[in-house]
Amino acid sequence: MFRTKEEVIDTIINEQNILIVQDLDGVCIPLVQDPLKRALNKDYVKDVSRLEEKFAVLTCGEHEGRRGVNRLVENALNSKTIARENGYYLPGLAACGVELQDRFSNSSHPGLKDEEINFLAEVPKMMRSMLTNELKKFLPNISNEFRNKLIDVAVCDTRFTPTLNFNEIFNYVKNDFQKVKNLQLIMEKIMNNLLKNSKDHGLDNSFYLHLMPNLGIRDGKEIMKYSTQKEFGTTDIQFIINGAIKEAGLLLLLNKYIANKTGVYPFGENFNVRNAPKTHNKLVELCKDKIPSDQMPLLIGVGDTVTSVKEKKNNSWLRGGSDRGFLTLIQKLGEAYKQDNQVIFVNSCNDQVSRPRINGTDMTGISDPNDDLKFNMIINDGPKEYIEWFKQLASNF
Repeated sequence: MFRTKEEVIDTIINEQNILIVQDLDGVCIPLVQDPLKRALNKDYVKDVSRLEEKFAVLTCGEHEGRRGVNRLVENALNSKTIARENGYYLPGLAACGVELQDRFSNSSHPGLKDEEINFLAEVPKMMRSMLTNELKKFLPNISNEFRNKLIDVAVCDTRFTPTLNFNEIFNYVKNDFQKVKNLQLIMEKIMNNLLKNSKDHGLDNSFYLHLMPNLGIRDGKEIMKYSTQKEFGTTDIQFIINGAIKEAGLLLLLNKYIANKTGVYPFGENFNVRNAPKTHNKLVELCKDKIPSDQMPLLIGVGDTVTSVKEKKNNSWLRGGSDRGFLTLIQKLGEAYKQDNQVIFVNSCNDQVSRPRINGTDMTGISDPNDDLKFNMIINDGPKEYIEWFKQLASNF
């Protein structure tokens, strides 16, 4: 049975030591086909600042750059100086774990090497060239001008997580889900070629491909969620630093949070996602070994990208989604520390981006009866409803 919004707020405000860890796109930012058209709510930005160190983002998007969330904050405030002066930037961890910033946008990128950053800077150009060649063959009848517009939207030139986002291209062929599936294979082919290219540059273990949404991991690779007549499935593939996964990022945020309160980094000052343990059990063990119960905050995790699909051939469940890992870890840490951690799911499906959504007790495509991950609360109507709930929560601080 899910809790009400008021019950979850009561649970949070009755604790002095709390940390809210929240995804961004689909949670407080409505999903859109063109990432450059994303928008943040001005009141939400100010409400976040009221929680100060009690709030952190954990996102596969980025803070800085023309596509960064910092630009959305500045647009919401209609100013390039107010956020820095008042600490209105969204603090926390971006690029799935390698871009850390505080409320005043002071940032660092723990664990990254210069040669990796230099290679990442070249990736968008390579993406554009490969995608141009593929679309000329796959969509031969569209004009050069229209093809270039599709490519402009698809190639996301972010600094640490260059991404192919095919939402706009899928929408162009949306009535033909077989074409969408073929485009997914093109997207995967391009990104695998980039991965091979990085290895040819001596960066053998530097990068991996993050599929959004995905169906979990098999043989060390994320599983593509192919298009069906009901939804597009995987729409984005990010080229990401190895080790940059959200559950490792959660521990980096905990390390920083506790150091701010106590002056001591429980995992050491140089801890980052690359030297973090690789499994949930090992991550929990590290916490139990290094963080005393009186220092572990009540954790509240908020996300929207969680998947669960039954595999017909062996009657098993494929479970994935970029938020599943850190939400599950928050739940496991609650069990390990015997505290009432909260896991909140936001329905992010809308008329621009088709995704499964929870309807009452029907969790098809998101969870299943055997799923270990259990949600405490469901935000049914997406970011707009979540922002209203967050406003209510922030008024207590």
